[in-house]
Amino acid sequence: MAKQKADTSAFDRLKAQIRNKDVGRLYFFHGEETFLMEHYLHSVRKLLLDDLTECFNHHRLNEETFDIRGLADAVENLPMMAEHTLVQVEDIDLFKMAEADRDRMIDILTDIPEHCTVIFTYVTTAWKPDKRLKKLWDAVSKHGDIVEFPRQEPRELIPWISRHFASKGKKITNDLCSYLIEITGGTMTALSGEIGKICAYSGAEHITKHDIDAVTEPVLDAVVFQMTDLMGQGKYGLALQKLQQLLKMQQEPIVILGAVGNHFRRIGTARTLLDHGKQAGELMSLCGMASYPAQKTMETARRFSLDFCRKAMELVLETDYQMKTSFDEQERLLELLILRLAQEARGG
Repeated sequence: MAKQKADTSAFDRLKAQIRNKDVGRLYFFHGEETFLMEHYLHSVRKLLLDDLTECFNHHRLNEETFDIRGLADAVENLPMMAEHTLVQVEDIDLFKMAEADRDRMIDILTDIPEHCTVIFTYVTTAWKPDKRLKKLWDAVSKHGDIVEFPRQEPRELIPWISRHFASKGKKITNDLCSYLIEITGGTMTALSGEIGKICAYSGAEHITKHDIDAVTEPVLDAVVFQMTDLMGQGKYGLALQKLQQLLKMQQEPIVILGAVGNHFRRIGTARTLLDHGKQAGELMSLCGMASYPAQKTMETARRFSLDFCRKAMELVLETDYQMKTSFDEQERLLELLILRLAQEARGG
C-alpha cells in the first residue's frame, strides 16, 4: 500500500508550542525520522524540567516496566520542587490492550492534570491505531496531538547538512549534500554520524567527494540504485563493479536480489507512468517514495523500455528460483543476472 503524505499540522503546532513555551498535555510521537523525534523530546524535556529535579519529575515507562496502574500513578504524581512532570511511554500499543486496561487508559488520557505532559513514543513498535475501538480512538485523537516525524526531503536536509559541516569549520556544496543523502539513505540519524566521520577524516576546509567515499559506507538501496542507473547509461562494466562492492560489504546475495527486484518494480511503475504522461508525484503516491528518489527513478526509467522492465523482473524471479533450488553459488547467479540484464538493456 502506498504511504500517505504526512500530516504536518500537528508537527507545526508542536514547534509553535515549544517556541511559545506552552506545550500540551498529551502527544503521540511516531515516524521514520527518530533523530528528529529525539530532538523534539529533548526540547520538551528542557522546557518542562530542570537538571536538579528531573530525576523526580521525569517518569519513563517501557515494555518491561509498563502497567496501567503505574501509568496512572505517574500521571497523578505531583511535581517535586517544580511546576511540571513529564511522563514518557515507549512503544506501548494502546490498541492491543485488554478491554479493562483500555477502559482505564481512556480515563487517564481524558483527565491528565495541568501539571503533567504525557508523550507516547513509537520507535520499535509501529503506530497503528485501530479506529474501530471508537472510545479509545476518540480519547487519543480528541485529547492528544499525533505528531509524525517523517523522513525529510532534500530541500530541508541540504541546509541542515551544510549547517552541521559549518559548525565543524567545514564547507560542502549542495551537490555533495545531495550525494551524501543518496548514499546514506537520507535519515538524519545516519547523516549525523557520517558528517562526524567525514569531518574527522578531511584535513581541508572544503569537503570533497573523495572525503565522503573514503569513510562512508553506502546503504544497500543506494548502491543498487547506482548499479541500475549505470546500466541505463550503458556502463555495464561499472554496474558489475557495483555488484562486487555490495558483495564486499558482506550483503547476503538473496537480500541484494530482493533490493534489485524492488528497484526494477519501481522503475517499471515509473516507465508506465511516463508512458501515460504522468510525473514523479504520481510515483511518490503509488510507491510511498520521497521526492528526490522518485525524481531519480523517473530519470532512470526514461532510459529503459517497458518491455525491458518486464523482462528484468522475469530474470529476477528466475534467479530467485535458482538461488533457492540449485547448488550454484549465489554470488555467481547474481553476476549472471547483471550480465543478462546488461544484454537485455542493450536491446532496449
